[in-house]
Amino acid sequence: MIRLLLIALTATGIATASSAQIEVTTHTLDNGMDIVVIPDNRAPVVTHMVWYRVGAADEPPGKSGIAHYLEHLMFKGTEAIPDGEFSDIIAANGGEENAFTSQDYTGYFQRIAADRLALVMELEADRMQNLVISEDSWLAERDVILEERRSRVDASPGAMLAEQRTAALYMNHPYSTPIIGWEHEIDMLTRQDALDFYDLYYAPNNAILIVAGDVEPDEVIALAEEHYGPAEPSDSLPERVRPQEPPQLSPRRLSYTDPRVRQPYIVRSYLATERDAGAQDEAAALSILADLLGGGVTSVLNEDLVLDQQIALSAGAFYGGTALDTTSFGFFVVPTVDTSLEDAEAALDASLARFLEEGPDPEALERIKVQVRASEIYARDSLQGLARTFGTALTSGLAVEDVLSWPDTLAAVTEEDVMTAARNLLDLRRSVTASLLQPDVEPEPVSVTTQTIEADDEEQSE
Repeated sequence: MIRLLLIALTATGIATASSAQIEVTTHTLDNGMDIVVIPDNRAPVVTHMVWYRVGAADEPPGKSGIAHYLEHLMFKGTEAIPDGEFSDIIAANGGEENAFTSQDYTGYFQRIAADRLALVMELEADRMQNLVISEDSWLAERDVILEERRSRVDASPGAMLAEQRTAALYMNHPYSTPIIGWEHEIDMLTRQDALDFYDLYYAPNNAILIVAGDVEPDEVIALAEEHYGPAEPSDSLPERVRPQEPPQLSPRRLSYTDPRVRQPYIVRSYLATERDAGAQDEAAALSILADLLGGGVTSVLNEDLVLDQQIALSAGAFYGGTALDTTSFGFFVVPTVDTSLEDAEAALDASLARFLEEGPDPEALERIKVQVRASEIYARDSLQGLARTFGTALTSGLAVEDVLSWPDTLAAVTEEDVMTAARNLLDLRRSVTASLLQPDVEPEPVSVTTQTIEADDEEQSE
């Protein structure tokens, strides 16, 4: 059945010219593959994405990194398209492509001229069913993954701290395991491990096709029927149920000391509610709370710790609401050279306590709500960004309607909602406080941002 959803998005306080209208058509093939089509005829290009509902958190015990490893191996060819030719064909047709793995999904995309859509569907459908992992390629690619881990994680003290922090935050849930995997387990992955994971999860009834750009929905669906329709569905897909967190009864603390550290800082992470299908209100309040407390120069923490007290070089908050299971919310403080991490943490706690007692400034809250909702709307002006928004949401348990209604859900957040979310969140028993330290050397002030702190949480790309 084809479904057409239409929504007009107008942010309060934003001129009508900034409004955006999104037309979304959905369809499901007989083999279970879901299709989302988002027409946009401003330029003769198209973004084609295939998302699989499997990520690092779905890996079998002892096989960490296998989802990301398979993502790499998906470029090693089929009988029809030998190793390396997939990317060459895309490039020869003026396109670009890549792939990415997160805790909850694995995705593959191409951005190419609209009249090449059938070509990329043919290529992607081929490797969905006919991947060949040769004896020559699997071992070399495993070495590539190991080197990627060394360069992205082992070479970065901040990434090492973040990996340890996440492992401590989740006592039972597989989000505790890094997307790229633990080195000793990556080193033991085999060709058969990759094939088993591929056979189990890479099937049309575990996939979502998203096409955005200069297309007509009926034509996209017809092409999908032609190229993806013959793919056999799996009758052995496991139920997507992960171990969940027990009640957390004690705050956890850790530190990481490394001579490569140039700027010490402190990060605290809390377990937090994720966006759920049909129930996004608390996540919306947490999104507003993150920006209100630490989203920019006018945020509570920046004004208090950086501008007023001048004890921090930077301070902020971050929240990743789109997840299949319980997610996290965090704060960071980068102290000035003459401020200890202990004093920085005490100042953070005092600032949060004042916020819980006094609440937000009403004007600041309204300004943040407008800014957050506007940024959501403006982000939809990018075809690739819009396709990724839908893919991330749908593979994390949300529905198309949840994506479309998200800006309005943000706009409906009240001060009471924000304060209730803050009180539920700020329970130290559900937190990890992590310190990045430099041994016995006077640190040099450097720029540390929210993006630096969160770098470990990003998806791994091919």
